[in-house]
Amino acid sequence: GTQTSRASVVFRVLLTAIHPGFADYDHDSILGLSTLGWACFVAIWLVQLVILAYGMEMVRRYEGFAGPVILLTVAALAGWMYFQANGQIAWSIREPLSGGEMWRNIFAGGALWLAIYGTLILNFCDFARSSPCRKTIQVGNFWGLPVNILVFAAITVLLCGGQFQLNGRVIESPTEIIAAIPNTFFLVLGCLAFLIVTVAVNIMANFVAPAFVLSNLAPKYLNFRRAGLISAFVAVLILPWNLYNSPLVIVYFLSGLGALLGPLYGVIMVDYWLIRKSQVDVPQLYSEDPQGIYYYSRGVNMRAVAAFIPAAVIAILLALLPGFASVSPFSWLFGAGIAGLLYLLIAKRQPHYADVSGESIAVDNVSH
Repeated sequence: GTQTSRASVVFRVLLTAIHPGFADYDHDSILGLSTLGWACFVAIWLVQLVILAYGMEMVRRYEGFAGPVILLTVAALAGWMYFQANGQIAWSIREPLSGGEMWRNIFAGGALWLAIYGTLILNFCDFARSSPCRKTIQVGNFWGLPVNILVFAAITVLLCGGQFQLNGRVIESPTEIIAAIPNTFFLVLGCLAFLIVTVAVNIMANFVAPAFVLSNLAPKYLNFRRAGLISAFVAVLILPWNLYNSPLVIVYFLSGLGALLGPLYGVIMVDYWLIRKSQVDVPQLYSEDPQGIYYYSRGVNMRAVAAFIPAAVIAILLALLPGFASVSPFSWLFGAGIAGLLYLLIAKRQPHYADVSGESIAVDNVSH
């Protein structure tokens, strides 16, 4: 919902640049959004639904198209900003930090970045399961993560540093850069590029996962398309533009999200690497036999739940209570570490897993 709202803002800039008369419809308020805002939001919302309606193959093609478009666009913007600033880049907007405080801020920023990408780590299988081989995944991740992120980080420094050098103003949104382009033709091209990539990121990061989750929860009633529709309507009902306008809500949401997903990641990693030694019995994953090794207690791994709950509570307290502000950016790491350690201790003391190689089987008493 929030990403769609952000894309609609770019669309509003595009429409008013093409026809300034549209700005007359941008002054009223209906549930916190103007008439023009509603029209743009619904338009972007529908475009995403159309892409999803054609399934994952269409998503893959669209993502492949959007990636190069945004890279070329932001690189061109960075070059334009660099020449506008006569090659002068501001490297700091205030007195630079030093010593321990500097390093705490550096690692805190990295920890928050990790919490954001932690969402994609957990549902990466939604995309990787369609890959033809392991090498494809490795090559894609190499170019798509470390290389791509470093390139965009350099571009961000040029854009923000150049803008601050020009007028002493800090850029808080890429939309501000686009809106500041003096040439209408290039402004329109920039808006189109940002629309394309925002939709791409939104579908990949925020739409596919809930569509799969909801369809798996009720496979008799929901397919991928129907589940996607439910997710889309929820995105409208929460009125995301009102949430985004509150910086406090954003901070609490991201911190709480990391605090909950960190423990989930810790349990999954320990279970796969340390408990099961990276061995998975695929046919058993689809078995409803009460004696199956993944049946647990009516399909619920209570040991994982027992490790998740206390770790999540601790991580949320660290993330949200003002007294822990200095460590709150690290709530994802704390949650993952605590949950992983608890799960390892519980699983070692109460072994209940079948050896997928067939050499030994230990039966979970709870599942009887």
